[in-house]
Amino acid sequence: MSLTIRKTIVLGLIGSILLLGNIMLVANWLADKGVVDWARHLRADYLTGTAITIIVVLLILLVTPGAGVTGLIRRCPVCDHVLVGRGKYCGECGSKV
Repeated sequence: MSLTIRKTIVLGLIGSILLLGNIMLVANWLADKGVVDWARHLRADYLTGTAITIIVVLLILLVTPGAGVTGLIRRCPVCDHVLVGRGKYCGECGSKV
């Protein structure tokens, strides 16, 4: 982890703590600007249960099937042999994984 990433994380945490400390001030400011009423109107008109269901299903379908599987057990893309461990080559056919 580089120094720039560490600094970014620390600054983000400090900003989050300051925002949480002044949450009532931020909430009142958003209400004064009309953002809360606009969001309420938007939710009532456009975010029905069906719309939320369709959005969730589309987000699920956008994820590739093997995106979350990065464990010790994999399959060779050529011969579909089960590979155990972090090897770079398939023991069955010799292709690079």
